[in-house]
Amino acid sequence: SPAQTRSVEKSGCFSRGGLAKITRSSRAGLLFSVSRIDRLLRKGQFADRVGAGAPVYMAAVLQYLTHEIVDIAGEVAARSKKRRISPRHLQLAIHSDSELKKLLGGVTISQGGVLPLNQPVVLPSKKRNGRRAIKRRIVPAPVPVK
Repeated sequence: SPAQTRSVEKSGCFSRGGLAKITRSSRAGLLFSVSRIDRLLRKGQFADRVGAGAPVYMAAVLQYLTHEIVDIAGEVAARSKKRRISPRHLQLAIHSDSELKKLLGGVTISQGGVLPLNQPVVLPSKKRNGRRAIKRRIVPAPVPVK
């Protein structure tokens, strides 16, 4: 059908009349492989049947989560003046975002290191701003000494 194929010049003995297949990933506008996720869902024996939209939806969710984690980890790496994302940056990225922490808080990342724990006692005390902190006292005028 015209919706599933694109006109591309192909050569060789297995040519199909100049029509090439379009992947399900490109149809859905995804980078993650829909066919691979479909195969893994069927092979995994999670259910007797797998709907046509399930692997597309799952690929979209996985792509979104991966994008979020890598985006935050890139910011963490840039803050530490690094150009390469390390497992430590992934660990800090996951634990800096409340929703990702809720989802992946119990996951152990190899070479991720420990999370920094700042005790409130060690942190410097918060000082109030200028005039509000200083209470104005009425000071009597100095008496000249003779």
